[in-house]
Amino acid sequence: MHLPSLALFAALLAAPLASSAAGAEDFTVRLEQVPELKAVFGEVESRTVVPARARIGGSLRAVSVSEGSLVKEGDEIALVVDDKLALSLNAADARIKELRSQLENARVELDRTQQLVAKGVASQSRLDTGKTLFDVATNQVTAAEADRAVVLQRAREGAVLAPADGRVLTVPVTPGSVVLAGDEIARIASGPYYLRLSLPERHAADIREGGTVRIGQRGITQDRAGTAATARLGRVVKVYPEITAGRVMADVEVDGLGDYFVNERTLVWVEIGRRGVLAIPPALVSTRHGIDYVRVATPRGALDVPVVLGARLTDAAGERVEVLTGLADGDRIQAPGH
Repeated sequence: MHLPSLALFAALLAAPLASSAAGAEDFTVRLEQVPELKAVFGEVESRTVVPARARIGGSLRAVSVSEGSLVKEGDEIALVVDDKLALSLNAADARIKELRSQLENARVELDRTQQLVAKGVASQSRLDTGKTLFDVATNQVTAAEADRAVVLQRAREGAVLAPADGRVLTVPVTPGSVVLAGDEIARIASGPYYLRLSLPERHAADIREGGTVRIGQRGITQDRAGTAATARLGRVVKVYPEITAGRVMADVEVDGLGDYFVNERTLVWVEIGRRGVLAIPPALVSTRHGIDYVRVATPRGALDVPVVLGARLTDAAGERVEVLTGLADGDRIQAPGH
């Protein structure tokens, strides 16, 4: 209980140091404002999640992806087969053969009529009728071939294609299932990924768009996520104007989330205000018998003053340690041993 007081008393009896030796290396303690951080969990979300849908109805013949698969836009991820399309294709082929036979007859008849007209045996009206029949047969063949192309296109649309680059989240169907046109075959997270924060209502006025947050390493435990000093920086890009169940929502952009799971949680430190602290470089602190001391320059010389240290801070000024008690604003500190 009395150890700090005895240490301070011993320090007061220490021999004063020459003021000229201390001046060059003095560090002046100043009260400064530092961010007040709150640790929360953020969930990884994908900016866009697009469904891959069946374009025709039929039986699902094959599924070539599963949850977690990476796909490129245009990749075939499933195949839907409609058995009626094969029958329609056979009917279209038979219809084309029939019409081509009629076209060939019309061509032969037209050639014969032209020869007879040239010899003056047939009339011009018969020739005109032959030309009309030939044109009709030609158009019918063209229409039948177009119908066949429609059937082939519908058969090709049985291939379910990935609508965008991304990662497959869910595949709610299995091979052999009967699907209709428009049914969802897979959900694909096409990104980009971001963090969704949910903060208590009391911090709604403290978070703002453009603000900086700190994102821990991958993991939800303190050991794996690290500390705010070693965290990556992210930026608040959207604060939602509606509070739901006492929570305010915000989105944070940060690089390096591409290999995270969607809805995976990670530790995030959010600035909710600022507080005044007295902080000094750790090199100015000496420890003896479990007690931390700081050498304070006074008019009578340097005194070793016991202090209580707090959290470590890291910013543009370098690494510092917060001093909770023992120092005041304006104190001049010397390096130990000076």
